[in-house]
Amino acid sequence: MDQHNFLFQAMIYLGASVIMVPISKKLGLGSVLGYLLAGIVIGPAALGFIGTEGEDIMHFAEFGVVMMLFIIGLELEPRLLWRLRKSILGTGGLQVVLTAGLAGAFSMAFDIPWKAAIALGLVLSLSSTAIVLQTLDEKGLMKSAAGQTAFSVLLFQDIAVIPMLAFFPLLSSGQSEHDHYLEHVNSGLVADLPGWAHALVVLASVSLIIVAGRFLIRPLFRIIAATGIREIFTATALLLVVGIAVLMTQVGLSPALGTFLAGVVLANSEYKHELESDIEPFKGLLLGLFFIAVGASINFELIFKDPLHILGIVALLMVGKAIVLFTLGKVSRLRKDQNTLFALSLSQVGEFAFVLFSFTRQEGILSNEIVDTMMAVVAISMALTPLIMLINDKLLQPHLKPVPGIAEKEPDVINEDNPVIIAGFGHFGNTVGRFLRAHNIGTTILDVDSERVENLRRLGFKVHYGDASRHDLLAAAGANTAKMIVISLEPSEKRLEMIETIKKHFPNLRMFVRAENRYDAYKLMNAGMLHVYRETIDTSIRMGVDVMKTLGLKHYTAVRAARKFFELDEANLKKLAAINDNEVYIETARTYMEELEKMLRADMEQKTVTRINTNKSGELEEETGTVFSA
Repeated sequence: MDQHNFLFQAMIYLGASVIMVPISKKLGLGSVLGYLLAGIVIGPAALGFIGTEGEDIMHFAEFGVVMMLFIIGLELEPRLLWRLRKSILGTGGLQVVLTAGLAGAFSMAFDIPWKAAIALGLVLSLSSTAIVLQTLDEKGLMKSAAGQTAFSVLLFQDIAVIPMLAFFPLLSSGQSEHDHYLEHVNSGLVADLPGWAHALVVLASVSLIIVAGRFLIRPLFRIIAATGIREIFTATALLLVVGIAVLMTQVGLSPALGTFLAGVVLANSEYKHELESDIEPFKGLLLGLFFIAVGASINFELIFKDPLHILGIVALLMVGKAIVLFTLGKVSRLRKDQNTLFALSLSQVGEFAFVLFSFTRQEGILSNEIVDTMMAVVAISMALTPLIMLINDKLLQPHLKPVPGIAEKEPDVINEDNPVIIAGFGHFGNTVGRFLRAHNIGTTILDVDSERVENLRRLGFKVHYGDASRHDLLAAAGANTAKMIVISLEPSEKRLEMIETIKKHFPNLRMFVRAENRYDAYKLMNAGMLHVYRETIDTSIRMGVDVMKTLGLKHYTAVRAARKFFELDEANLKKLAAINDNEVYIETARTYMEELEKMLRADMEQKTVTRINTNKSGELEEETGTVFSA
């Protein structure tokens, strides 16, 4: 079979993904490492199904990055940028400057020319947006302090690629050492143009994207959306991304930069979310192919030739970046556990290094030997990241408890003595707090999000900053004398931690705990909680009541059915919480659902007959119960 056949290659890529990624996830290694291992297995180092020419793999890699940058651009709303401005410009800017300076100085110490050292430092300062964001998202850490700071730094790095590409030609020696990389650029629209004309064409192309995004693309999507044909809207979105990528390639710029700019322009479009949902599946698949490409591109022959040299560079680079990041995390007042996660997650070199190293070779800035070595270093550092994150989760984080004085800021001094404490004042806690406040019930409110605390204070709420899972802060908030506490913290692991703290130090304090969903409720029940409140159950049932009423059922009948459903579902919830075996759980849950439906139907039929008979005799009027609500 022809291994260069497109369908054969597609089968190999997809087959490797389907086999390796589930295995990796099952072992707790994450999907990213699964893709990387898949690339190694099917690449030149093992089975040799792909990658014998190397260049074709990078085409997959580049377009995966193109899709990712378009999605990132779509997410860059002005409000988000403004909220993260200090982290983006301060922490992100300092990270690039300090890491580039350190790596450049170290390179010059090994007799690398200063121009090459500058380029090398700038490229090595970047981290992998694809790996870090996907890993943090899989672990539910994007909303943590470390996750938000990492996102800010990655965002600055992604934007910094643009001036880097503009700056590198100034470091060029004027002689290309790899003419093959020039063929693509020289065959474009700017092939025979002088430098000043080339610059004008690039400026005109960027301006075209901005103007078209504002005045042409939105009307186009409006026309396409009016057809009501979903696949045509998806095709238009893909055409937009591919078309901009082609334009950028023709004028000698990275296609990823053009699609990133288009995403930013469309960030406030009314079709933003539709574009995200249509592009997301392609982005996920292409990023998977990108990770496979990275695994397949690792030059094991070069590594085995001098393994100590290559691995030494990898270790030195990752340790150096981690030290710089950890220092910046301390300046940003991240807690030790969050700072460790932040530093280790960004210690690798990013996917843009492949593009930028190719560009430096094209411009004659770095030699073939340096580029080949650094390509191997980049790939290894990316492959090691999921393992480093796993080590951090299993070995480091359990020993890194929050320490007073290292948190983002000191907790507030609390001088209150109220019957109710609310821990976590997000959407859920806020609703409970407003309800109690409206009925003059005294509450002491704690929240660890400093920006939220400031905004709530401006709205007139007395909110105290601090980590409510700390027993000393709970004591200061009056936990010894309070009657009950509403626990609505994020994430769910924090709620479980707080439950254990209260059990140990404040056993007389009654706990009312928020659960995100059914499975979160199981964990809380198994932790001994009696008062567990699922976020969506009440609202979902209330909507069901409204649907039944709209279909013609009487108000009392719908409300009574809702109340009966809730009681039976809660009873089944407590029974199912004790089942740990997945197969037994599925079989039992199915049985419970069937029984619940039979009981509700029988109850509905019985009540309907009774209600009709009593109405005909005139002995009883219809009851006017209240809508079942949160």
